[in-house]
Amino acid sequence: MTSPALPALDTVRLSIDCMGGDHGPSVTLPACRAFLAAHPHAELILVGRADALAEAASWPRCRVVPATEVVEMDDPVEVALRRKKDSSLRVALSQVKPGAEGVRAAADVCVSAGNTGALMAVARYLLKTVEGIDRPAIATVMPNIRDGFTTVLDLGANVDSTPEHLLQFAVMGSALVSAVEGKAEPTVGLLNIGEEAIKGSEVIKRAAQLLRAAGERGDINFHGNVEGNDIFKGTTDVVVCDGFVGNVTLKSAEGMASLIVSLIKQEFSRNLFTKALAVIAMPVLKAFKARADHRRYNGAALLGLRGLVFKSHGSADAFSFEQALNRAYDAARNRLLDRVHDQIHETLRSQPTAVVVPSEPPADAGDALAA
Repeated sequence: MTSPALPALDTVRLSIDCMGGDHGPSVTLPACRAFLAAHPHAELILVGRADALAEAASWPRCRVVPATEVVEMDDPVEVALRRKKDSSLRVALSQVKPGAEGVRAAADVCVSAGNTGALMAVARYLLKTVEGIDRPAIATVMPNIRDGFTTVLDLGANVDSTPEHLLQFAVMGSALVSAVEGKAEPTVGLLNIGEEAIKGSEVIKRAAQLLRAAGERGDINFHGNVEGNDIFKGTTDVVVCDGFVGNVTLKSAEGMASLIVSLIKQEFSRNLFTKALAVIAMPVLKAFKARADHRRYNGAALLGLRGLVFKSHGSADAFSFEQALNRAYDAARNRLLDRVHDQIHETLRSQPTAVVVPSEPPADAGDALAA
């Protein structure tokens, strides 16, 4: 199931939706400038309102592409898909749209902090999905106690998922980990309320049957049902769930990490004695804060599309958005799109449950998670 080695790209072009997210250019532009300084072989295509991006017009290795509209964080998917056709989100995505065979797209990867539901719907409409994939899924990593990462998907691209969708997510997640981390047979767990096969909704039970059958065919390495704490134990390399559950899990984990850091600060600030102890423990505290800082893990891949797209948190600050740019750059440079798609095709060739993809997503797709 491993993909052949592919040469890394010498120059990586990133298309940035500069107007997306809660803060827009006040966050995206500083992040882009810092990113350019750290990556001499990167080029940026900044998309947004011309007046908002005026300061970037003279930046080296940077080109501004104007867009007159902005998809707001609370806009319904219908608005982004059918009405705002000159939005920064849509124009940025169009830069990675495949051209004629053998012709490189204007950009190698697109990054946006915009409305999740809109990003998924517009990306699916413009870029189309890989053959055999019904819906794209958002995948990112979460730290675990094994000093590694657990890849979790879907994190918000799809509110409701069928058993067949969860099977496709498992295939894409396996392909992602195999391509990026070099694991030939990454283990896959299905997120449930218990490890027992009798637990869970009918959708989860049916998904477990499909995943188990795929495991028996050797298409994936299915471990079985896992619970939420298994994500952080590192029980499996990949954890699969629907977008509603995944998004709640992600936000809960981020909130808990912030809570723990805040509680530690409070305890070390109680009196002179605890403050003195804090000075002694400072190296350990800094290392802990760095590992627990959810901003370091910002940047999720939108898998299953015929173009490489990364989603940043809508509330990202400049540091966090820069991390998303770093992840997108590394993925594009190492040809993640080609590697993942090769493995998806190889694996899905034997799947009896492939679903025909409609030409356009439903108008309400991902609407409840437009954040």
